[in-house]
Amino acid sequence: MTEDPVTFSESELRERLTPMQYHVTQEAGTERPFTGETWDNHDEGGYRCVVCGAELFSSETKFESGSGWPSFTQPVSGDAVDTEADRAYGMVRTEVMCKACGAHLGHVFPDGPRPTGDRYCMNSASLQFVPTDEPDRRARLKRAD
Repeated sequence: MTEDPVTFSESELRERLTPMQYHVTQEAGTERPFTGETWDNHDEGGYRCVVCGAELFSSETKFESGSGWPSFTQPVSGDAVDTEADRAYGMVRTEVMCKACGAHLGHVFPDGPRPTGDRYCMNSASLQFVPTDEPDRRARLKRAD
């Protein structure tokens, strides 16, 4: 049995998110490389969906891809993200979305390092970094079930 997706009204999201966060997560936009808050982050912690707070990625699987976007070898679990074919702009890519709310996160490519060989190339604007040493903040961001 699958859970119903977490939904928010457009007005709530426009009020809560920055224009870039809204553009990326709700309109499948892309931020410019080397401009996002977390592309060069090397701190230990987790990366959550900026829309719903679902846990998506861990600093343990983050790596330097040279792309200018935060890159990971895998999500925190098989239930964290969904993927689907993206044929926009004359390219064939695999789009990655938050499984809990459907927010656009970025794309996954088959050119990453071992052990998975995948490069989850995410937009910083779609992620909220929660440092490992901030348990109160981490608990506050956890999505209510």
